[in-house]
Amino acid sequence: MTIKNQLELLAAKKGSPCITISFNTHRTFPENAQDEIVLKNLLHEAEKRVITEFGKRETIAIVEKLSSVTREMDNNYNLNSMHIFISEDTQEIIKSALPASENMVHISDTFALRPIIKDYFRSHEYLILLVSQGGVNLYKALNEHIVSEYNNDDFPVPEMAHNINESYNSSDSKLLDDIVREYLNKVDKSIVDIFNKTDLKCVVISNGDNYSKLLQVADRPDIYCGHATFDNNKKTTDQLVNQSWEIISKFQFEKRSKEIDAMFEAVGKGNVYTDIHEIYSAAIDGRGELLIIHEDFVQPVLMTGERTFDLITDSTTFNAIDDITSNIAWEVFSKKGKVVFTSQDKIKEIGNIVLKTRY
Repeated sequence: MTIKNQLELLAAKKGSPCITISFNTHRTFPENAQDEIVLKNLLHEAEKRVITEFGKRETIAIVEKLSSVTREMDNNYNLNSMHIFISEDTQEIIKSALPASENMVHISDTFALRPIIKDYFRSHEYLILLVSQGGVNLYKALNEHIVSEYNNDDFPVPEMAHNINESYNSSDSKLLDDIVREYLNKVDKSIVDIFNKTDLKCVVISNGDNYSKLLQVADRPDIYCGHATFDNNKKTTDQLVNQSWEIISKFQFEKRSKEIDAMFEAVGKGNVYTDIHEIYSAAIDGRGELLIIHEDFVQPVLMTGERTFDLITDSTTFNAIDDITSNIAWEVFSKKGKVVFTSQDKIKEIGNIVLKTRY
């Protein structure tokens, strides 16, 4: 199940209590040994709060679910954070490559989806195309980690020498260039097929000449978002993904910068909201075109009506929503708007949370 599918299912759950537990985890031993201790403390906090707020008899089923969480965990496969969602009819555990802003327990009539929404918009799936002397390999990556390698009828591709007939004159440079282009053209068509199904951009790791020829024959050059060279004698998957993630990170930073610039331009047109109450109403109405939230900004609230709320400072207040920005982000996203979380302080010149409306 994709993050988007999980988001849609969790967002549809409403009714008290909905418990969200988020905390940072570790990928390797011995650091990951402490993750179980942190989790037990958070589960104990959640159990204590839910019994205090809703009653022991009324929450027996939920308390049993909280007690069973640790039995289902395998800390050997942790990422950088974990998010647990529990209600009477829900028990979901999502591991994320992004760190949590803090270790916390959230109890309300909806789940706290900000960490997952942020994960969805800040995590980036992409392809890594390795063109080397040994042939062509294709990998799927998520942020700075390779998830899998493609092994099918198209990939890996045998080395190019395999396709060169011995009768060709190896000194004929034009002929050899044509052979390389034909070889890369077949690779490109396979990449385009995958892009049409997944919408994943591709980073190319190769020598400069092969990258140039690939772009010359590419049906969709825009699929290839960057290039890096490599030492064929020291090729490792860690090296490949580190080089690729550096390119993707820059690509994403520039993309977010353009969104921020677009927000500044929209300010002069009068269709930008900075008041969080107005933003919430516009998001519910489906008028949100672009929402930008600074990563450091959170705002707990106490709902006073379907569209009204009071701002509070204590997120543990009974019936409080720990962070209304997650609700706003989901409303914008689910109604086909764009959501951007950014660490760039430039957006603070307008506000910590800013919404550009469609009309």
